[in-house]
Amino acid sequence: MNLKLGALEAGGTKMVCAIGDETGRIFEQISIPTRTPEETIPELTAYFKERGVEALGIGCFGPIELDRRSPKYGYITSTPKLAWREFDMAGAFAGALGCPVGFDTDVNASVLGEVTFGQAKGLSCVIYLTVGTGVGGGIYIEGRLLHGMLHPETGHVLITPRKDDPYGGRCPYHKNCLEGLASGPAIEERWGDKAANLADRPEVWELEADYIAQALTGYILTLSPQMIILGGGVMHQTQLFPLIREKTARLLSGYIRTKRLDDMERYIVPASLGDDQGIMGCLELAARARAKS
Repeated sequence: MNLKLGALEAGGTKMVCAIGDETGRIFEQISIPTRTPEETIPELTAYFKERGVEALGIGCFGPIELDRRSPKYGYITSTPKLAWREFDMAGAFAGALGCPVGFDTDVNASVLGEVTFGQAKGLSCVIYLTVGTGVGGGIYIEGRLLHGMLHPETGHVLITPRKDDPYGGRCPYHKNCLEGLASGPAIEERWGDKAANLADRPEVWELEADYIAQALTGYILTLSPQMIILGGGVMHQTQLFPLIREKTARLLSGYIRTKRLDDMERYIVPASLGDDQGIMGCLELAARARAKS
């Protein structure tokens, strides 16, 4: 008999809750707006409690504390969402539900979904990058989700702005990081309209592809991933993929020669799980937490 697992993809604007099992099947799914913890958490815990989940997996916006030796393990830490700063996210659900809780970043949950149930199954080094309201990345390396001293913040790698781009950047910490120059809000601020309404403006996507390709080149040279998966709302602009592949190959300048780089269409790819990779990764986090309990 399969487990009854809960999955929570905790985002800055909405909380996606789902019930599924360890095979990645999703039985039901709802979305709840992200308000304050006092308003949102009781609604979320009630949802999972009513359904009697055996374990819960949370993929959370961050930064978050993932060091189990820290007294603040499971906390949301220095987030710009002030109401959630220093909130014990994992502890709130463990206390309310009385079941094992798996906890990681939302983007690590997405890459875990892809390597467990999707196109990256069997690979040992994969990067998942989401480009949307923010930019973030999850890294699966040598069979494990990468945490390090905190967790990867791939959306904040520094980018060289193009000389013909007068836009100053949106990130309050470093104006010329990938998120500051290439996120959905940066596109809207620079061009005066939402990304979805700019599909027929090739100059928008040439510039966007330039910045994403710069970041991917750095990831490739540093981490040597076997696959790079690009998701998020901005990447629904599918015309970006050939541009990014071409520009990344140009920036690499033939320095690295592998079979995977010879087949860019299978190397830099869109998400394969119909935007459910995060929820499916949360189901796997729940299954792992249940197995360890």
